[in-house]
Amino acid sequence: MVLPFDDTYFMKKALQEAEVAFEKGEVPIGAVIVVQDRIIARCHNLTEQLNDVTAHAEMQAITAASNFLGGKYLKECTLYVTLEPCQMCAGALYWSQISKIVYAAKDPERGCGAMGTKLHPKTKIMGGILEREASDLLKRFFVKKRK
Repeated sequence: MVLPFDDTYFMKKALQEAEVAFEKGEVPIGAVIVVQDRIIARCHNLTEQLNDVTAHAEMQAITAASNFLGGKYLKECTLYVTLEPCQMCAGALYWSQISKIVYAAKDPERGCGAMGTKLHPKTKIMGGILEREASDLLKRFFVKKRK
């Protein structure tokens, strides 16, 4: 039996955010932060709209979740993001002490794994949830951008 609120369910919500980014002309990366099966932050890349290189989906989600919780730590929270976090986002996630990171597609060049970025010792990380869907969306975006 599949539970309604599993990793796939929440990654689909992150993919919906990535689609919003795609429609806005942003690199299509989406993120949601969940606590006790409740989404407390829904975000996507806003680097073009805000003219801010730090406006990644994860950074927006950290801020939104912290505001929702009324504190800077995201203990007991899970981040679902459509692309493996970069070094900058992984650093912010380290300081937030988030409990778990679930990503869809791996970023073999700029992802936190490839960069050797350390996460908080209590943070669990796993990838590959809806990887094909996230990768396809990114590929579609860059094909469209290069036309």
